[in-house]
Parts: sequence; structure tokens; C-alpha cells
Amino acid sequence: MFFDDERSNRLRPQILTELVGEYMNDAERAKLYGLPESTRIRQRAKIVSPENLKIGEHCWIGEGAVLDASGGLEIGEHTSIGLNTLVFTHSSWLANMTLQNHSGSDLIERKPVRIGKGCFIGGLVVIMAGVTIGDFATVQPNSVVAKDVPARSLVAGNPARVFQRYDEEYIASEVDRVRTENERRRALAEERGDAPSWGAPAGEFTPES
Repeated sequence: MFFDDERSNRLRPQILTELVGEYMNDAERAKLYGLPESTRIRQRAKIVSPENLKIGEHCWIGEGAVLDASGGLEIGEHTSIGLNTLVFTHSSWLANMTLQNHSGSDLIERKPVRIGKGCFIGGLVVIMAGVTIGDFATVQPNSVVAKDVPARSLVAGNPARVFQRYDEEYIASEVDRVRTENERRRALAEERGDAPSWGAPAGEFTPES
């Protein structure tokens, strides 16, 4: 049974878009949702009010993530959103407390969320309405972010708090370390006849002495 009312007719196109998207790969799904060509969105991810989402190039949205853009959501370029992460830009708390949690309640609050560029948001993270996460920030898995996160910092926990701060020099040293180690591993993998791969080859590799 399908209802023929304003709310049902307004929601149905998004429901059908999500259904069709389940049969696409992550790049095709991003195009279906009108996201940048270089962005990828994995299976079962959901965008609420996609017309209010502003997202940069080369972003990745993991399986099962829910991006609530009803209150306005901005995600900077080269940012990853982990599996089953929830980003909220609205709250029905007051409507629940006053027994007015009906459709169209005027007690729904909305506050925008801003996530900067170059951020790594781990899996199973909850980001609450009104939060700003600075550029190049890291949010560890299973964290609840209820307050703003400074740029170039690592936060974790419930509620999330800052455990580490890093600068460009630290990131540059990590880039050199990982690229050098991956180059060594690819050379060893090639010697043993493994198929070429990007990033770090899979398998066991003896640490360089």
C-alpha cells in the first residue's frame, strides 16, 4: 500500500534513488546523488536532505554511514567518513520531552555541521549537531563528537577529547616513512612474483634491519 499524500510523495523519490543506488558501485552511486566525480559513496550509506550537502572532491563515505544534511552539512575535500558513522544536524529532543514528536513538529532544532578538508573520521563515530571539525583532524573510531575539534588534532572517546596535535612537519615525516616502507615491500613482492598493487602489498614482510 502506498500513501498518496504530500509527505509520501516528497519522500518517495529519495527512497527510489537509494534503492537504485544499491545496485551501483561507489563511483556510480556518487554520480547518481550528484556528488563530485572523484567522490565515492559505499553501499547502504544514506544522505538526508542531499540538497543541503556541500562536499569536496576526493571524499570517501563508508558503508552504512548516515549524513543528515537537513540542518546544513559541509565536508571538505579529501575527507573520509568511516563505516556506520552518524552525522546529525538536527535534534528532536525537545519534541520528545514535550510529547510533540509528531511529523512537522516546530520543536525540531537544526544546526549546521562543518567538517574540514583532509579529515579522517573513523568508523562508528557520532557527530552531533552544530559541531565544527577543523582541517586535517582525526576522529578515532567509536567516538562521540559533541564539541568543536581543532585543526590538526586527534580526538577520541565519549565525549571526544584531544589526545594529540600534529603539524605539517610531522605529517611530512610520516609520508616519507610510509612511502619508503611501501616501496621496499613492493620490491620484495615483485621478487616473489606477487601481482602488482597500489599502496602497501598484502602479506608478511620481514622488517628492514
